[in-house]
Amino acid sequence: MKVKTMQEFMAEGKQPEILFWVGSAGSYDDRAKKISRAFVKLLNKANVDFAVLGQEESSTGDVAKRAGNEFLFQMQAMMNIELLNGYEIKRIVTCDPHSFNTLKNEYPGLGGTYDVMHHTQFLKELLDQGRLTLQGETYKGKRITFHDPCYLGRANTVYEAPREVLAKTNAELVEMKRHKTTALCCGAGGGQMFKEPEKGDMDINVLRTKDALETNPNIIATGCPYCNTMMTDGIKAHEKEDSVTVLDVAELLANSI
Repeated sequence: MKVKTMQEFMAEGKQPEILFWVGSAGSYDDRAKKISRAFVKLLNKANVDFAVLGQEESSTGDVAKRAGNEFLFQMQAMMNIELLNGYEIKRIVTCDPHSFNTLKNEYPGLGGTYDVMHHTQFLKELLDQGRLTLQGETYKGKRITFHDPCYLGRANTVYEAPREVLAKTNAELVEMKRHKTTALCCGAGGGQMFKEPEKGDMDINVLRTKDALETNPNIIATGCPYCNTMMTDGIKAHEKEDSVTVLDVAELLANSI
């Protein structure tokens, strides 16, 4: 896979078309790394001139902010903004809705204003421009239900892009009872990913997976690495791992090419 860093672009005196913000999960979590790789394959296939920050990339500070540590968030954000502005970054694409939301909505107040896109929005753009083409047979006859990530859907009203991309696979798209504006959280946002669940009858991810399983899907599609983890754990809790797969939109697209 061809992956160049911003340092390499600068050494050549060039600017990339986009900066791919990999994010903490996409960099370190073994399952989420597969999503990053699938997205990179799609970028290479579409001949997109892209760069990553590599070892210069740090956490956006999203988790610190949601957990109430504003001081740590601002420290992390200011470091990133200084780096991004130094490289004169204009356009950022990320597979992580948490990074997407933070970079898009919270960095401008600290001096970092960029054109930020979620990877499903960028993939839709590539498909619309004809830079990516699908064979459309891989998932024909399969039932796919899409789980809306909170920070993509309700926080930023991005509902159609992932669905339009999934429609290109020729699979049958089935909606959960709670979807788009009424979608239920997977249970990982707001720093909940890193703490034990509180007392109750059922974990949120198990309840959300139950919503998905009611559509009788072959595949649960996600657009967020945290949602992917929570829904995968939910599938295991329901003992359905033999019949239902959890895949990111980028993985579904990469498999269709």
